[in-house]
Amino acid sequence: MSSTSTSMKDAYDSEGFVIIPNLVSPEDFKALQAACETVINQTRNGEWPHRRVVGKQFPPYDSDNPDSWGVQHVMHPDLGAPAGRFARWYSSDGIVGAAGGLMGCEAGDMQMELFNLLINPTAHKFALRWHRDDVKGDATEEEERKALGAWNTGVQWNTALYEDSCLYVVPGSHLTPRTEEQRKHSTTMDAPANPLDMPGAIQVTLKPGETVFYNSNILHCATYNNEHKRATLHATIGDARSGAGRARNILQHGLTWMQEERFRDQLDEKGRGMLDRLLVLQRSVGAGDVGYSLDN
Repeated sequence: MSSTSTSMKDAYDSEGFVIIPNLVSPEDFKALQAACETVINQTRNGEWPHRRVVGKQFPPYDSDNPDSWGVQHVMHPDLGAPAGRFARWYSSDGIVGAAGGLMGCEAGDMQMELFNLLINPTAHKFALRWHRDDVKGDATEEEERKALGAWNTGVQWNTALYEDSCLYVVPGSHLTPRTEEQRKHSTTMDAPANPLDMPGAIQVTLKPGETVFYNSNILHCATYNNEHKRATLHATIGDARSGAGRARNILQHGLTWMQEERFRDQLDEKGRGMLDRLLVLQRSVGAGDVGYSLDN
């Protein structure tokens, strides 16, 4: 059953994002905090290599920089017990219901995709540039309009376990190409000195336990402050009825480990169904171990 109201769906469609509270039960909240602490420590200690590295916005995240702004593949069975906790939450009724309501599909249409963790660096302030996830920054207006019209088959979300004011978005920008002034702020690889200089930008603040669902082609950026604790669950679910439309953006992150039986074994029935639909996508495009490269 959908856990989104008509007003939430309308807001998501028109604004490109919506904040939904209370998708994490009190019991799950504490368990997820503990699981995050475990994998954050593993990452910072060098025990978990799959991380987003300060100084790099897009994969591959190969760098010797010891500071991290994200943990990749948090459902990977090599992470042990925390992976199972994350996997159960990914396929929970709250998340699946909310995502399905916003995408307009049933649980049986959904495919498993990405699940990562956004964290605070320990020694650096860091920011991501203004971007859309699957539209190049130098796209022409015609290219941008075409891409935006095709990208409506998945949803991305951040669930904050501590107060989080890192995300900035331009409401409604998933529906229209950038203005000339907006282009000036989003064609460079440089992070913004002040994200609110982008015309139309707002800062999104999440209280602990709140989730922002957003269209990943909304204009967005983020700032990371090493002085503020952050553990924000960052994930996507797709509508499998779209075929290979999401492959380039999703499979660039290298998800072939999801083909392992030991990963399947830690999923519930709903999760296994979503996994099966992802495996169909992988086979349809012949995704290898390296995955896809996003030129953005």
